[in-house]
Amino acid sequence: MDVKVVNQTTHEMQQLTQTVERLERMVTIGQMLNSTLDLSQLLETIIRTAAELVGTQAASILLVDERTGELFFAASTGSSREELRQIKVPIVGSIAGTIYQTGEPVIVEDVSGDSRHYTGVDQSISFQTRSLLGVPLLVRTRCIGVLEAVNKLDGGKFSEDDIRTLSTMASHSAIAIENARLVASLREANHRLSELDRLKTNFISIASHELRTPLMIVQGFASFLREQASGDMTSDLDMVLRGASKLQAIIDQMTNLNFLESGLSELKQEKFVVQELIGEMNEEWQPLAAAKQQSLRISMPSTPILIRGDRGKIHLALSNLLNNAVKFTPENGHIELHVILHTGRVEIAVVDDGIGIPKDELTRIFERFYQVEDHLTRHHGGLGLGLCIAKEVIEQHGGRIWAESNEGQGSRFRTILPTLFEHPQEA
Repeated sequence: MDVKVVNQTTHEMQQLTQTVERLERMVTIGQMLNSTLDLSQLLETIIRTAAELVGTQAASILLVDERTGELFFAASTGSSREELRQIKVPIVGSIAGTIYQTGEPVIVEDVSGDSRHYTGVDQSISFQTRSLLGVPLLVRTRCIGVLEAVNKLDGGKFSEDDIRTLSTMASHSAIAIENARLVASLREANHRLSELDRLKTNFISIASHELRTPLMIVQGFASFLREQASGDMTSDLDMVLRGASKLQAIIDQMTNLNFLESGLSELKQEKFVVQELIGEMNEEWQPLAAAKQQSLRISMPSTPILIRGDRGKIHLALSNLLNNAVKFTPENGHIELHVILHTGRVEIAVVDDGIGIPKDELTRIFERFYQVEDHLTRHHGGLGLGLCIAKEVIEQHGGRIWAESNEGQGSRFRTILPTLFEHPQEA
């Protein structure tokens, strides 16, 4: 066989083998690029692999800054990465800008003779660019940046195979970069939303707490003055008390919404005396009942009853029951709160002589956002959260809650909570 033919065949086999190996490597690289959504890690992999595949001294990725419309070095090999990150490459007057605008690969074997070469980069990092191959990073028809391979090793020239290899890699890379950027944007948006949600929750919590104390002072003082007043002053103070009652309803709704979102994930366990909590609630709710000319009577044993739980959340649950009673009891009606000690448990019952609840609604009233009244005729307001939250709180504390009522004959809401068998002074 002719030696030339043998040599040619051998050369062709070597080229074919190299092509197959390169294609196999590209498949592996494609899988690798699609396996990570960490943008910095992804960019690092792309430039390192690009320089290796094409056989160049360096490689870099330039992406478009959407705010300035300029290209910037998102990643680069070598020791001058931080300096390169500060450099902006203009779209007009640079080889990278030409590739970005045309969407076509560009080979420059001697950049010193090309007017498009942007010398500002080399001057900034004391680097000499001799030759360059750049390909666009295309996502469908949109160019998001440029992948460059710089300075062919051993003084060689870029080949058509180099263009195909780098272009194929750029196709995989562009999609992977876009996906990673979208995920990063989504994570950032979620983080901002979480932070805004936290700020909103804190604001509602602080606002409702800070408003409640001065409101109680206004209610108590207005209620006291009303008892001493006569004539027009009585109606004026009634108006003040009604306004305070509406503000109290808003605060309660804020508290309930805040609780609904934060949930019961964090229960602050502490020991406390039931009668002390009920006493505080009596001071808080007497002016509200007085605003509707209602009587609120409290009855409880003198022996201290000790329980363990989240005092603030139990206060919220019982306040929702009292709010329900005040809301649905007419003027001059009667509301009672009874504390009854049983063996190992305490019963707290809120009783009213209000409009009552239909029997077929007694179980549904504890559902979220459920309203007994028809939405077209309801005039008592509220979001339908109070009873639902009361049930969640009581059950989380190992208790139970239910309602007993006949329509038009008032209601009794009964709450059972476990007690502690120890003297309260030991708490």
